[in-house]
This record gives sequence, C-alpha cells and structure tokens, in this order.
Amino acid sequence: MFEEQVTRVKITSLLILVGMGSMLAAVSTDHWAVLSPRVEKLNTTCQAAYFGLWRLCKKTIFMVEEDPEWKGCGPISLPGEKNCSYFKHFTSGEEAELFEVKTQKEYNISAAAIAIFSLVFMTLGTLCVIFSFGKGRDYLLRPAGMFFAFAGLCIIISVEVMRQSVKRMIDSDETIWFEYYYSWSFACACASFTLLILSGAALLLISMPHMPRNPWETCMDAEPDTLD
Repeated sequence: MFEEQVTRVKITSLLILVGMGSMLAAVSTDHWAVLSPRVEKLNTTCQAAYFGLWRLCKKTIFMVEEDPEWKGCGPISLPGEKNCSYFKHFTSGEEAELFEVKTQKEYNISAAAIAIFSLVFMTLGTLCVIFSFGKGRDYLLRPAGMFFAFAGLCIIISVEVMRQSVKRMIDSDETIWFEYYYSWSFACACASFTLLILSGAALLLISMPHMPRNPWETCMDAEPDTLD
C-alpha cells in the first residue's frame, strides 16, 4: 500500500476501535431501556425494570419524594435492591411475574440473534484490516469495509427491534409499565452504528483505484507509440 493509504487506514482504524468498543458495551450490558410502573403514593416501595439483550434486572426503590419530571418509579439511579436474571431465549421457562414474557421473549430472541451476526461481521472486518497491512494485500480493505457496514446495519436493526419491544409493552393493557426511557447501552448501540457505517464507507473509498489528480497524468504516464 502507498504510505498515504496506510495513514488513512490507521486513522479509520481508530474510528473502528471506538465503534467496536461501543458495540461491545451495548451488547454486553443491560441498560438498553428502563421501564417503570405508575407510582400512586409516596413513602412506599416500587419496582422498576431495566434490560438488555440477555438479562432483565428489577430494582426495588423506596420512593420518598415525587420527581416533577418523572411520574414513575425511580429514577433507576436511586439506591435499592436489584435482582437480575438471564432471558431464557432457548427454553420454554417463564420469567418473573412483572414482565410480559411472551412479548419480550419474542423480540429479544430476534434482537440477540441479529446482534450476534453484527459481532461476526465486525470480527471478519477486523481480520481483513489486520491482514491488509501485509505487502500487496490492500485488496482486503474492500471486504473489510463491507463487513463493517453490515455490522453497523445489523446493530441498528437490533436497536429497532428493541425499540418496538418497548413500545409494544408500554402500549399493552396487559402490562403495568407506565413510563420508559432508553438508557446508555441503547446510546452505545446507536453510536456504534454511526461509527461502523462511516468506517466501512471510508475503507471502501480508500480501497478504490487511485484516480489521477488531473486528466494530463494519464496522458503523460502513457508510453508513446512506436512507428515501425
């Protein structure tokens, strides 16, 4: 690769590392969304829930004073006893009584599976970038860019699936949830989508054949025709 091209790949790799870190933080943590029931009275305990792709956590909070901007239980940052349990994605077991099992399990299986595909694409893209630094292997930048773009698309699809899951539970009359908001794991997933899509596009542009700066370069570099 040309020295200028190597420098561009290294700069793009920094964006990729930040995007990968954001995705790993999103996939491995539980703060995608926070759900809260309506609080009817103060000086009593209430139970809020927050979840990610793999676990549901419930937190019991003692409400002392009402927050004018938050009518539900919490905020979740208040001290309280929490209990986390893994979603039983591949079994027929039921979750805790406060969660709508059928709805959440249906959506979480889809979101988790899509997130796994995103991790696979991200791993393949990383391997392609690493091997592209070898002499004469810059052709690997093109599949690397495509893999990172696919990883970004998969994670944003997973985000949308989770968003629909929260919306369905809030709108349902069968659940107790009244308030909700998306937390920092959700923000990490959105950030990883942006960074990975931009990094993938950058690698594809870098891998494109060098274009002459002006039309005379091609003419000047061409070998003159010899007359017999």
